[in-house]
Amino acid sequence: MGGPLRIGIIGGAGWLGGAIADAMLDAGIVQAENLTLSYRTQRPDRLPNCVWTTDNQALADRSDVIFLSVRPADWHGLAVDAAGKLLVSVMAGIRLDALCRHHQTLRVVRSLPNAAAEVGKSYSPWIATAGVTEDDRAIVRAVFDACGAQDEVPGEAEIDYLTGLSGSGPAFPALLAAAMMKDAVSHGLDAAIARRAVNTLIMGAGRLFEQRNECPSDIVETFLDYRGTTAAAIEAMRNAGFEAAVANGLATAFKKSVSMGDAS
Repeated sequence: MGGPLRIGIIGGAGWLGGAIADAMLDAGIVQAENLTLSYRTQRPDRLPNCVWTTDNQALADRSDVIFLSVRPADWHGLAVDAAGKLLVSVMAGIRLDALCRHHQTLRVVRSLPNAAAEVGKSYSPWIATAGVTEDDRAIVRAVFDACGAQDEVPGEAEIDYLTGLSGSGPAFPALLAAAMMKDAVSHGLDAAIARRAVNTLIMGAGRLFEQRNECPSDIVETFLDYRGTTAAAIEAMRNAGFEAAVANGLATAFKKSVSMGDAS
């Protein structure tokens, strides 16, 4: 591909598109003058050295790699010809074959980062069409490594499942934290103290997971072996259907992801 790499992000004004842009710039994957970002109505104040445009086709024309970072519901009306270009979708549900047809290119990657890309801690699974080259894959790995961690997975079923799992980002830990905080306040704790206790617990757990990189089930078993208050709480949560509720939620998210793809 001679010359410097040119990348465009359709939807670069959004939170995820902006987070990917920041990660690429910080990692030196692309220079600001070679990064084009699109917006709908009002140009953002950030990233002033990048190229901003409302013309998505102009963005595609001046880019070697095009990221699609728009809501799936808005994608159908996005008439962009990406013939011969590497197209990377970070939209939930939209299938590879639909992306190829809609944008006239055989070099397509489907991925799903999450909100933690903003702090370089996203998990980004991805899958590529047969037309994606090894050089293309190197670019994709570099971008998603800059956003956190990444894996190329074998099929779209894995992406659909992970849409509900890792694609949730902080949502599920936040759901647990909200339930814990609600219970703490119901037991008379001051709301500010309850919030600080719960948030610090969640943040500390994340740091420990990162540093020790243990299997979650091993950590649970370690606490169960202590037979203390935490073990009693874990057993009560399990008996109340905690694991079944999580499985049901993930199954529902998986079905939703598949149905979004069927609609494309």
